[in-house]
Amino acid sequence: MSKFTIYQVLPRLFGNDNSTNKINGSIEENGCGKFNHFTSKALKEIKALGITHIWYTGIIEHATQTDYSVFGIKKDHPTVVKGKAGSPYAIKDYYDVDPDLAVDVENRMKEFQNLVARTHKADMKVIIDFVPNHVAREYCSDAKLKGVRDLGENDDKTMAFSSQNNFYYLPGQSFSPNFDLAGYEEYPAKATGNDQFTASPSVNDWYETVKLNYGVDYVNGRLNYFDPIPDTWLKMCDILLFWASKKVDGFRCDMAEMVPVEFWQWAIPKVKEKYPDIIFIAEVYNPAEYRSYINNGKFDYLYDKVGMYEKLRDVTSKNHPVRDITYAWQALGGIEDQMLNFLENHDEQRIGSGFFSGDGMYAKPAMIVAATLTKAPVMIYFGQELGEQGMEIAGFSGLDGRTTIFDYFSLESIRNWTNEGKFNENKLSAEQKELRDFYKKLLNITLNEKAITDGKMFDLEYANLENQLFNSHEQYAYFRKYENELLLFVLNFDDKHLKTEVRFPAEAFQYLEIGDGETYSCKNLLDENELIPDVVLSSSANFTIEMPAWTGKILKFEKIL
Repeated sequence: MSKFTIYQVLPRLFGNDNSTNKINGSIEENGCGKFNHFTSKALKEIKALGITHIWYTGIIEHATQTDYSVFGIKKDHPTVVKGKAGSPYAIKDYYDVDPDLAVDVENRMKEFQNLVARTHKADMKVIIDFVPNHVAREYCSDAKLKGVRDLGENDDKTMAFSSQNNFYYLPGQSFSPNFDLAGYEEYPAKATGNDQFTASPSVNDWYETVKLNYGVDYVNGRLNYFDPIPDTWLKMCDILLFWASKKVDGFRCDMAEMVPVEFWQWAIPKVKEKYPDIIFIAEVYNPAEYRSYINNGKFDYLYDKVGMYEKLRDVTSKNHPVRDITYAWQALGGIEDQMLNFLENHDEQRIGSGFFSGDGMYAKPAMIVAATLTKAPVMIYFGQELGEQGMEIAGFSGLDGRTTIFDYFSLESIRNWTNEGKFNENKLSAEQKELRDFYKKLLNITLNEKAITDGKMFDLEYANLENQLFNSHEQYAYFRKYENELLLFVLNFDDKHLKTEVRFPAEAFQYLEIGDGETYSCKNLLDENELIPDVVLSSSANFTIEMPAWTGKILKFEKIL
């Protein structure tokens, strides 16, 4: 698949114009975004940002403290729901969509399918979450298809483990965490989602969820029982096929590494046999498992959090040496094009927060690296392009630099951009306009330059470690080339404007198959108003360039014949 770009968005917050933002406010008090807020105009503007895929986060129905029992939806016990709105990762019904997101709750699935159709009409693809490792404590499907057995419906609850059970049980024990549950009862207790095989998880555990059983006996030595096929495998594959039939284009698979790779190896080909173009993105944080989940598990892409995300964050906010970026991509050893790069998502702290860098502008050079160093896809999180800070207390989500996924809330930055459905920049600050313009230019360059989408990369950092005129602690440089198209990326992670000189080794000319000592015209794709004289690219003379603080340049060279 060619390079693509993802816009992750939480529909509950997007389009919510209500600015009340009462802490722990209800849906009536604080409002809620809807599927219908993604109008044709909204989608057109997201597309114009340089986006090919939208990851709508929190689509599948999850546990909530809002009462929808009048619509035939079972009410959840509030003490096992995190936040008034609830976590999108505590799935309550795999066969339904979140009623919060519908204008007409009874027609919520139709509203979602209309959103998929609008997104496709806007020439973008749809990604949704698939949450395979755990479900809400009170999982109960009201919308399951005829003939479908609910999770746990046929379980033998007298057995702690059976490969044909959907859950893990603690026979003879009641669910009894070490905090007040105010009347919630569960007997026998089930194991908790983050692999806590105890009846007494802590408040810091995923206590609102229960672990699904894929045939792995964790308590007795992690023994695998995959023959006959575990019942959970069959049920979860059917759920994937159900959503694929709704014309979604991909799944971001939550905590995929907590599910045995053998399940994915079995299930993904079954889905792709019927829907060959669908993509699977895995949240995997153990680098030792990367190749297994790609080669054996058949995933198309994996999160690159532990490597590139953490390295780019460290060089941006902790003044780690920029040259370490080279080690981050080299450590992937050939699978770097199958990693999803990002600087923000719903789990991570906002760049503009006081926990990261305090200003979204500071991430410009890191974002250029994330988007262009490899052929890998790149993702941004809604509001990132506006410098969203994530520094508000919403309720269950405290002051932690993250945008809440648990509460009814709205973001001022997004409200100002959506501007009551106008989707213009009239209410944006000068800084927000500048940052959004940067993202728009960068992401479109990323999609349109063959040197980025299909070309080879030559990392110039090692050739400049001894270069006294280039500071490898603060600057980074690399080439990308495809046929006759040549791009040079020079990045400045320093807080000072500077002049730097980049050395091009003879090996670069050989590897990229370009002439040593030839003359080129040059333009900065991120600032086409910058006038740059013709230059000679040579291994015997350094390339001199002026760099503003916290930014980068993408220079396109054309040989002068």
